[in-house]
Amino acid sequence: MKKKLLGTAIGLAGLAALAMSASANAHVDVAVGVGVPVYAQPAVPVYAQPAVPVGYYGYGDRDERWREREWRRHEWRERRWHHEMRREERWRERHDW
Repeated sequence: MKKKLLGTAIGLAGLAALAMSASANAHVDVAVGVGVPVYAQPAVPVYAQPAVPVGYYGYGDRDERWREREWRRHEWRERRWHHEMRREERWRERHDW
């Protein structure tokens, strides 16, 4: 009799625990899994950004930009020359030459 009473008490406690968890969760899931490994191939990317070559600065290469380089040097020399001339003129004006 004590065993029946103990079994009934444990069963009621288990049902009460299930009833409480069922009210907390809106659903109950039951899953059965079979342990068979399956290989899943990784997905192919839809778009991959192309790699930028090292040392690439736009259209043309270094030898084709020589005109731009020479023009910048020319402009720099012209500006420096004009600056030196203005500086010399100001000096002459101050010292009455």
